[in-house]
Amino acid sequence: MNEPMQNLLKLQMLEFSEKQDKNTAALIAELRGKIPPQILGHYDRLRVRGKKGLTAVINQVCTGCHMRLPLAVIMTLKHGQDIQLCDTCGRYLYLPSAAENAPALKPPESKPGQSPRRRKKTTTSAEPVADGRDRVIAEAS
Repeated sequence: MNEPMQNLLKLQMLEFSEKQDKNTAALIAELRGKIPPQILGHYDRLRVRGKKGLTAVINQVCTGCHMRLPLAVIMTLKHGQDIQLCDTCGRYLYLPSAAENAPALKPPESKPGQSPRRRKKTTTSAEPVADGRDRVIAEAS
């Protein structure tokens, strides 16, 4: 990820964090000075609408709008050649590091005591069914 996008990511994390103090305000002002005005203007327009201006791409999907992105956009992000916008939601895109992209929880494993269900045998119509009712009918006659 190139430097303006790293600064924008830090800025977004600071602006959307719960606690704000004087030190945080100074850091936000410093980061805003490092980001080019065109990028910052677009980011601020999204922020005014209550949206985050920067979103991660996971499995070729924008996590802001959940739309699949073209492969060319993904390759540009991988090479770090240019800044990319999502065509659908207009957010800036970045590829998270491998540590961020890893699943937090392992999927639950099946319980060791479970065995597959057994199905009942089905009888075909050609086989006679011996259920004892024939004997009752024959004895009653």
